[in-house]
Amino acid sequence: MSEPRNIRQKGAFLLPNALTTCALFAGVYSIIAGINGAYVTAAVAIGVAGVLDGLDGRVARMTNTQSEFGVQYDSLSDMISFGLAPAILAFNWSLQSMGEISPVAGKLGWLAAFVYIACAALRLARFNAQAGGDDRTYFQGLASPAAALTLAAAVWFFEDHGVDGASVRWLIWLLTLCVGLLMFSNVRYFSFKTIATNEKVPIAWLFLLMLALVLFAIDPPTVAVGIGGIYIVSGVVLTLNGRRKRQARRSLRRKRRRQAAERAGRGSDDDAS
Repeated sequence: MSEPRNIRQKGAFLLPNALTTCALFAGVYSIIAGINGAYVTAAVAIGVAGVLDGLDGRVARMTNTQSEFGVQYDSLSDMISFGLAPAILAFNWSLQSMGEISPVAGKLGWLAAFVYIACAALRLARFNAQAGGDDRTYFQGLASPAAALTLAAAVWFFEDHGVDGASVRWLIWLLTLCVGLLMFSNVRYFSFKTIATNEKVPIAWLFLLMLALVLFAIDPPTVAVGIGGIYIVSGVVLTLNGRRKRQARRSLRRKRRRQAAERAGRGSDDDAS
């Protein structure tokens, strides 16, 4: 009887790549909905893509089905769902109205969308290039899903409160530029990837989760905007605090070296006398 052979099959793992495909579908659906003027639907579709994007990586790690194909496919899906879709949504809803001010302002509107898309592409390329040696505790730069969800939540919030996109075009212009540039910055953001699913957490975390779900059910766009704003500010605070601590450590080391040099100098003077 012949022994079974371990034949390497060509193909891709179904479950994580199916979730990635669903996230890509949500991103494309958001683009089409935004073009057709269904801005809330487009914003919600980006949120759905964000949930699916978070699931595909966790499912791949839990089922041990990670692959290089999945990594590249996920990155291309992210470019559509979190690069193109939110920029097109912001442009269709608000930024295109800047052309009513002047031709120069109109160019500033689509250039802001371009900067966001370009920074998303650069951020994904840098993440893939540094994936092997990157610190999993923190992201270098704002993650593209977080940037996209913040921009989509802002559109959803204003639409829900009956605010016309043209009346807040400069605010959306500034927000689009800021979250875009933050993606390709050196600002550090907590990644949540180090939180294991099989670890115990304090009961207070469960209460906070329940509270967040209740608040989200009451007013989803307001809670989404609040969470996005807090997360963006947290990265800036974390980075500034880290720099302050590093400067304090460097100052302490320089002070200790000076003290050591002074003690060595006094010792040599004592020997000479």
